[in-house]
Amino acid sequence: MEPVVAVLVVAALIGVPAVVLWRVLRGRRDLGGGPAERATFVTLHTASLAAPPLRAGLTQAGALRASRHLRELLGSPAIAITDREELLVYDGAGEHHAGEAFGHAGATLKDGRTQVLTLDCGAPECPIRHAVVVPLTTDDRVVGSLAAYGDHASAGLVRAAQEVARWVDSQLELAELDRSRTMLMEAEVRALRAQISPHFIYNSLTTIASFVRTDPERARELLLEFADFTRYSFRRHGDFTTLAEELRSIDRYLTLERARFGDQLQVTLRIAPEVLAVAVPFLCLQPLIENAVRHGLEGVGRITIIAEDAGAECAISVEDDGAGMDPERLRRVLAGEDRSGAGGSGIGLANVDERLRQVYGDEYGLVVETAPGAGTKVTLRVPKYHPAVST
Repeated sequence: MEPVVAVLVVAALIGVPAVVLWRVLRGRRDLGGGPAERATFVTLHTASLAAPPLRAGLTQAGALRASRHLRELLGSPAIAITDREELLVYDGAGEHHAGEAFGHAGATLKDGRTQVLTLDCGAPECPIRHAVVVPLTTDDRVVGSLAAYGDHASAGLVRAAQEVARWVDSQLELAELDRSRTMLMEAEVRALRAQISPHFIYNSLTTIASFVRTDPERARELLLEFADFTRYSFRRHGDFTTLAEELRSIDRYLTLERARFGDQLQVTLRIAPEVLAVAVPFLCLQPLIENAVRHGLEGVGRITIIAEDAGAECAISVEDDGAGMDPERLRRVLAGEDRSGAGGSGIGLANVDERLRQVYGDEYGLVVETAPGAGTKVTLRVPKYHPAVST
């Protein structure tokens, strides 16, 4: 395969505009190394520098940081980026045209079509004589414009501007996807908070009330545990917490449940100290513990919680000796097809499974071992370190 053809194929595979790469290839033959290899590196490096600011959406700060790299991709003396309301940035030569840039984009913002404009400039030394204005779109909506300014408006420049704009569109769509995913995770956390059983709250307060006359100090301690548990569960900052914080909240929950059920509820914890600082999704264990308590009380009432070091991961398991459940019904619960499964805790199990997969990937979903009469063991793994996770 010829070097130039190979470069264009690579461009198509990874989403870099082929026209842009061809323009760079023609203009960089004087650089060291093979022209195809050098052009590929330069173009991909430039695109990689422009992408992160755009992943925050079409903002003034993002446009300002990306503009120089986009101008280099286009090979234009100047570019302008607008949203639907104002000019976000004018970058390059002929700054006296900046005040007119939003007006240049008017027709494109209105009808979503590429416009080629001839500008009336009285400055003989100014390299700006033409503008190619192309729309920026997200979900088939025009959200802004990209204009390439220069001393000519060739078909090649028009095509390059359109392909760069299409690449910018893809970055803006990824930004929308990131926002949607964040909103979904926040909604799922709100769903988990809403799932905290009113019966648990009622029963906890009833249990506390029963100690008021017979053991006031015990009642006071339980009331403080209840307050700390609800404060943690309804906190409004952060999608992640440490395993230590999650376990501390679970201990408060179990303290309240043990006050209610006494020796009927037996809990064993084996926690490796080295995993306590691992970041985990907020409220990822609470539904598993509630499920274990609910089902464990149908058996002897033994619950075992284990968190251990597993190399690059932290492995956590919650096991009860309760009634267990039918594996096929469990499959429907985790798939979201049975909203009432697992004794009313199906929503919580499915929610945790989905959140783990969204954050870490499908290989990190819940693993559930169960059968009727055989109890239930739920296992999850989380990476000790993950670039998208912080507490």
